[in-house]
Amino acid sequence: MEHTKTLVVNAHGALIQLREPVLAGQQLRIKHLATNEEMACTVADIARGSGEAPEVGIAFTKPSPGFWRVAFPPEDWSPRSPEAKRVSSVTQARPVLVKK
Repeated sequence: MEHTKTLVVNAHGALIQLREPVLAGQQLRIKHLATNEEMACTVADIARGSGEAPEVGIAFTKPSPGFWRVAFPPEDWSPRSPEAKRVSSVTQARPVLVKK
């Protein structure tokens, strides 16, 4: 188990920093510490990253847009749309617990 934070989130998974060595294709479980909800995921990509720990891309085993409690834009969204010009938000890191 390792406590970490998300770098990027989306409806299909996340990018996290992870010190524990993992392999592409490895199955993990993550726990959203704010909600205690757990989700099965697969290691999709591993990159060196800019910090001390590698950046690990994880993909949920099934899409789960509600897991992060973030409203994602629709597939046809454009940064030029009127809605994009009205809304400005700051995304904060979300704490998670990773289980092997």
